Amino acid sequence: MRPGTRALRWGLLAALAAALLALGWLALGWALLASTLAPEERAALAARLAPALPLLVLALLPLAGAAAALAQWACRRWVAPPARLLEQARVLLASDVQRELPGEGTAELRALAGVVNELVRQRAQLRSDIAAQVAEASRGVEQERNRLAALMSELTQSVVVCNLDGRILLYNNRARLQFRALSAAPGVAAGAELIGLGRSIYTVFERRLVAHALDSVQQRLARGVPSPSAQFVTTTRAGQLLRVQMAPVRGAGASDAGLAGFVLVLDNITRAYEEESARDRLLHGLTEGSRASLAGLQAAVELLDDPQLDAATRERFLGVIRDETRALSARVQQVAAQATQGLATRWPLEEMLGADLVAAAQRRLEAALGLRVVADEVDAGLWLELDSFSLLQALACLAERLRDEYGLRLLQLRLAPAAAGRAHLDLVWSGPGMSTETVMSWESDPMRLGGEASPLTVRDVVQRHGGEFWFERERVRHQAFFRFLLPLARAAGELDAATFVRSDSRPEYYDFDLFALGESHHALDDRPLAELSYTIFDTETTGLEPAGGDEIIQIGAVRLVAGKLRKGESFDQLVDPQRPIPAATIPIHGITPAMVAGAPTIATVLPAFHAYAQDTVLVAHNAAFDLRFLQLKEAATGCRFDQPVLDTLLLSALVHPNQESHKLEAIAERFGVTVIGRHTALGDALVTAEIFQKLIPLLAERGIHTLGQARAAAQQTYFARIKY
Repeated sequence: MRPGTRALRWGLLAALAAALLALGWLALGWALLASTLAPEERAALAARLAPALPLLVLALLPLAGAAAALAQWACRRWVAPPARLLEQARVLLASDVQRELPGEGTAELRALAGVVNELVRQRAQLRSDIAAQVAEASRGVEQERNRLAALMSELTQSVVVCNLDGRILLYNNRARLQFRALSAAPGVAAGAELIGLGRSIYTVFERRLVAHALDSVQQRLARGVPSPSAQFVTTTRAGQLLRVQMAPVRGAGASDAGLAGFVLVLDNITRAYEEESARDRLLHGLTEGSRASLAGLQAAVELLDDPQLDAATRERFLGVIRDETRALSARVQQVAAQATQGLATRWPLEEMLGADLVAAAQRRLEAALGLRVVADEVDAGLWLELDSFSLLQALACLAERLRDEYGLRLLQLRLAPAAAGRAHLDLVWSGPGMSTETVMSWESDPMRLGGEASPLTVRDVVQRHGGEFWFERERVRHQAFFRFLLPLARAAGELDAATFVRSDSRPEYYDFDLFALGESHHALDDRPLAELSYTIFDTETTGLEPAGGDEIIQIGAVRLVAGKLRKGESFDQLVDPQRPIPAATIPIHGITPAMVAGAPTIATVLPAFHAYAQDTVLVAHNAAFDLRFLQLKEAATGCRFDQPVLDTLLLSALVHPNQESHKLEAIAERFGVTVIGRHTALGDALVTAEIFQKLIPLLAERGIHTLGQARAAAQQTYFARIKY
């Protein structure tokens, strides 16, 4: 019900009741009088009273008005104050708000408010005593946390801890800076869209790549390796090259193979890789480019030793020496720019037990392609140096083509040592061979698997490993196979990995409660409100007409994850509206044209905010207004905000229908929320977030526990009818 209409409704009902009561008394009096009269007398009396009936009805109107006024006064004195007192008392009961209830209404009601205030004071004192005892008991834990923070501050690597769903639950400041550099728009809101507690690590890394590394770790856990780890190298969407090392986080009370999550240690090797590649190109250009000149010089010098050489020929050979010397000198000076086009790309490799690689390949080929794969000729002691992700892609691509083009259903994998620190990895089948042209085509075509194309070829993968690839037939066994020649690594790789990954990390941004959360199997509408992740946001605009040409000039947002407000992961960005800011609005939001001059436009800011709010529920105060501005930019930016939305204006009207105002300041006052930075986007977002936190338990008291229930109930309020 709309605030302020309760007393009016009571007045109208009272007026109607008074009119009906008066008419009833008149009807009863007429019936009693008529019963004592003869029919002729009743007819004569009715004829005499009929002209006066309108005057009688008019006489009843003041009576009805007086009854309405009396009812309104009674409602304001005896009905509305208890209802408001009840709502405010429920706020105190369901939250930690410390405020005095106002005394209004009758003396008894004011006395009741005083009793409630005294109980609130006693509760506050009791909570203070309990908090002091908890603080004393937690002092030891705090000391351990400080030691952990000190150790974390010394780390030079970026550390990120995730649960098994890939949700981030710890990261250090180094990781925050690293992810900022990886952002596609690092200048927008400090690149805040990539990292945050509860955010998915898959916004940076490909899911299959992480799953492959996690599978390798689980294999080593199952084998009893004390400190298992896995490595992979990947490129980000911003073009950065990252080396990632993964270590497991074991669940409390779980078996050795039970995992609660994983730790990622990140190293940006883009610059190191570029420098190393530049050195390789320099060396390659120097050696390959100088070989012909040196051969010419050597031949000329040998011929000059011939005593029978005539003067003209000798001079010609001396000219050859001078020309080749000048060419060699020029080549040495310019060799950095003369790298050969066919130089193979080097790629940082990981050390992996060969048996683990074969087992991973066997599972992938059977699961993805429906093949039967035998792996019974594997040297269990071989350690390889490889990029397992791309190598498995190559094996799967070749196996798929064998299945589709030759109808093969049974394959074999073999791994054996070779000479010169190498190993043979064979993909074997029984049946037909193939021509050299076919093998070369398969080797040079871009790899495809299940309809997904890769920019790499099998040849690219082989060159990454500095290896070789060829096709052979074993006529005695009636078998054919593809052979990969791969480099060996030393078996001490796992010990090195164990020293590289440390559990001593500075939890500057952490929430270990997220270990227990997993969102992958739950529909959002059926999820409890307390378990969801939210982006609470606000916008400042040039005016109040989104469809009339007004534009966004600031977006501010903060995350609420697992019931905790993440103020350190805020989004705050000014926006160039590319139109004048009306002078009348500047005193409201405080944003001047000079402040937005040079700021990014909405075409840059909105995609960054869209990424920041990904996989969360949107929350705003009077959300219809802010969302209308976002929706009008969807076509231009390609960003569609289709996630669920909650509105604190509607939720406040739902839990407090008797309150006079549901403005942001009024709700904040009721909940004891301090308003700082009013009419700045981030300031209003923070206030809205704290209000939303306090609304959740009040919604639960009304039986509203899930997102779907909250959305449905909010749409029944009066304010849900407002459109922009």
